[in-house]
Parts: sequence; structure tokens; C-alpha cells
Amino acid sequence: MSEKIIVIGSNSFSGASFLPYAIDEGFDVIGISRSEEPNPVFLPYKYSGGDIEFHQLDLNHDLEKIMELIKAKTPEYVVNFSAQSMVAQSWDHPDHWFKTNVVSTVQFHDQLRSCDFLKKYVHISTPEVYGSCEGCIKESNSYYPSTPYAVSRAAADMSLHTFFNSYQFPVVFTRAANVYGPGQQLYRIIPRTILFIKLGKKLQLHGGGISERSFIHMEDVSDATLRIMKEGSPGEIFHIATENSITIRRLVELICDLMGVRFEDHVDIAEERLGKDAAYLLDSSKVRNTVGWKDQVSLKDGVLSVLHWIEKNLDILKQQPFDYVHKP
Repeated sequence: MSEKIIVIGSNSFSGASFLPYAIDEGFDVIGISRSEEPNPVFLPYKYSGGDIEFHQLDLNHDLEKIMELIKAKTPEYVVNFSAQSMVAQSWDHPDHWFKTNVVSTVQFHDQLRSCDFLKKYVHISTPEVYGSCEGCIKESNSYYPSTPYAVSRAAADMSLHTFFNSYQFPVVFTRAANVYGPGQQLYRIIPRTILFIKLGKKLQLHGGGISERSFIHMEDVSDATLRIMKEGSPGEIFHIATENSITIRRLVELICDLMGVRFEDHVDIAEERLGKDAAYLLDSSKVRNTVGWKDQVSLKDGVLSVLHWIEKNLDILKQQPFDYVHKP
């Protein structure tokens, strides 16, 4: 019989992109998300020829049902992509972020630790927990979160460290750089820039785009996540990143160049967002040396993959919301 994975947050961009890799590896996959499945254009596993058993359940309200499902399915692995994930909007309703990312998540962990059939729990964390950093940081870097979102994620991570130390709970952590790829939400910088250019809309570039980031294609992240799930030692943190970085402005300029348009014609400079980190560049040598992973998709090729996805699905995508819609 195939080993089972339960993916929490299977409708998220990262979760839905991870699923084809798990399916191709022969795992029996069960997905859980609080919302019904969106348009298939946002579910990479749908257009990769895969399928999963899906359950619409909310970690904030359906924990008992989630645990009943997990105990009935007895998965070897649980991979948790779920979180209230928007940084800027977390200032508006910080209690919502703490409810989902701390209270409900810790309650889930406390029940999950009694599942003795579980080989590995993969907690998808974020480099936002480090705050703004200088240089290329390792997994041992101290937490210094600078937004309600980042604080809520750091709190859950610290709780899990205590669960590992006290209960030997088989958790591994991943922290990926800025992810992108086909199927990503339209409010993220790469699809948003491409779509706005296609539709003749002006892009607001906060702070002039001076923030520096490492962008990594979701195919590479999914590959790393699956390797870490199978081979990573409990208690360990793994950074997933390319060895290159780029400012947001240069990224937008690259997109404009690839689309044959002038940056000045499509971009307006706006004020910087509150608490935005200037940079967090991740040292990914650990995942490369431990599980034999390396990134394969260049930034240019990755941006072109998003451009092709948008061009292929433009009639559908232009009918979708362009901005983040908060769900308490």
C-alpha cells in the first residue's frame, strides 16, 4: 500500500504546487483547506493530471473533524502549508493572525503529537521570523520578527521547538525564500506585474522597490519540501533558496524587458509598507548538502513560465480578484 500524506492548506499556492510532486512519487494524498477548491487555474495539480481526496475543513473551527480524519487515515506524513499569510494586512487585524497562526495551530500540534503512526510533521514556516537581516543568514539565526504576521509565525515555531525537545515530536521546519510560479495568487508581485501590463493597468511599486529578495520557483521548492519530508531529521530547520538575489524594482524591470514594454509606462512609485523588511537572504547550503537538492529553474525561465500561464488563461484570470481578500 502507498504511504499517505495529509496536506493542510492544500488550496494554497504552495500546497497545491507541492501536490503533483507527492502524487508523482506514488503517495496517497489527502488535502485539507478551509475554503472550497478554487478555479482549477489556481490548482497546479489539476492541470498536471493529478487528483486528491479533498476535505473542506477549517483549522479554526473544525479541529475535531480534522483530527478524526487524520486518525482514520493514519498518514505517515502531515505537511502543513496553512497560515494567515499576508504581511501588510496583519496590522489591520492582528488578532485574526494570532488566532490562526498561534492558538489554533498550537492546539492542532498538541493533538497531533499523540498520533504515534506519524513519521514526520513538516511545518512550512517563513523567513519573516528573522526580521530584516544583513548578509546571508543560516538556520541558527535569531528570531527578530517585525510585523504581527511574523510574530505569529515565530510564536508557533518556538512552540514546536518545545514539543520536539519535550515530546520528541517529529517536526521538521522549512523556510523558503520568495516563491513564485504558475498558479500563484494574482496579488503577488510577479503575476500581478504581468497581468497589469497585459491589461494596461499601473503597478504600485512600494518604496521604489529597493527591498532585496531571493525569488525561487515553486517547482524547486516543492522538490526540496518532498526531499526534506522523506529525509530530514526531526528538529531540524531547512532554508530553501537560490544563491541569487534581486531588488523588487529590478525584478519588475526584468518582467518589462521580457514583455517588451517600458518600465516608466507601467509603474508608479508608492510609499513603503509598514514594517517591511529590507532584506532576508537565506543560506541554503544545509538542504543542498543534507538531501542533495539544488535549484533548477532560473529567474528568467521562471518568470516566462508565469507569463505563459497568464497568457494561456488570461480570459479566466482577468475575471478574478486582483487584490487580497481577507477571510477572518
